[in-house]
Amino acid sequence: MTPSNLIPDMQARGLIAQATDADAINELLGKEQVTLYCGFDPTADSLHLGHLVPVLLLKRFQLAGHKPIALVGGATGMIGDPSFKAAERKLNTPEVIAGWVDKIRGQLSPFLSFEGDNAAVMANNHDWFARINVLDFL
Repeated sequence: MTPSNLIPDMQARGLIAQATDADAINELLGKEQVTLYCGFDPTADSLHLGHLVPVLLLKRFQLAGHKPIALVGGATGMIGDPSFKAAERKLNTPEVIAGWVDKIRGQLSPFLSFEGDNAAVMANNHDWFARINVLDFL
């Protein structure tokens, strides 16, 4: 890989408030492929403007040769919208959540490539949490 300017560029744009060792991270980004993820809760049938910066950062890392993971909370999304509203959370059916997960993948596809050497991965936490019972979890 070639020397990375991802971290200095993000710092210059005000996208990194603090980092433990930005120079070491940047050096690693220039030496090997790094995997990074961003989480998306399927609490509606569409992503919103607040998702744009994280999606574009995943894209920038992918263009630099790194592997992005879009982690969708299919299981945690069934708990409800974590928006700190005083009203009771509306619990959605597994079918509704699954439909929203599919729509999120479709909305990410124009930004992330899911093919090639550093193909993006769409992971759904429902795939592993659905098989865990409460006692095993605790």
